[in-house]
Amino acid sequence: MTAFQGSLFDQSPAAGLGELAGLRRTELGQGAWVDLLPGWLTGGDALFDRLAAGVPWQAERRPMYDRVVDVPRLLCFYGERDPLPDPILASARDNLSVHYGPELREPFRTAGLCWYRDGRDSVAWHGDTIGRGATHDTMVAIVSLGTPRALLLRPRGGGASRRYHLGHGDLLVMGGSCQRTWEHAVPKTRRPAGPRISVQFRPRGVR
Repeated sequence: MTAFQGSLFDQSPAAGLGELAGLRRTELGQGAWVDLLPGWLTGGDALFDRLAAGVPWQAERRPMYDRVVDVPRLLCFYGERDPLPDPILASARDNLSVHYGPELREPFRTAGLCWYRDGRDSVAWHGDTIGRGATHDTMVAIVSLGTPRALLLRPRGGGASRRYHLGHGDLLVMGGSCQRTWEHAVPKTRRPAGPRISVQFRPRGVR
């Protein structure tokens, strides 16, 4: 497994959060949109190390056609009543809830963590449509830590894809109808890639 190489410019002793006023929105069509804020979380090197060592990561297997295969990433889910693995993640969730409250009209309540160990780990095209995301507008907020990786979005049913290169500490929020009218993926890459941790905040009943 390739080790994460921290940034020479990320020397903060503790993780911190910037202002969400810098978010920039892109309208995707069909009521879907994406907000992006590079470098929202600073001092993430130590946070990455704490999450990599302290989160109870799980390797899962899932049916795929006529066989059962390994999920190509490690996972951990924190429900509404579960304490998050680091105080800065609770602060991030609360700040996002305040900022998006007038639009979302409910708080972010859960956190799903994915550990992409190297370029072979990935997630296939999908929308977060288990639960209310299949029928209602909602939001999924992603904080990326570690090695930059591409996140792709494409219209459900086909069409040109959009590429977002998420780096260390970047925030991306998918909102409106995005989960049911668009799909997203983190593709495999043949280029050398170190580990990345993705933290996804969601409202109640969205997976």
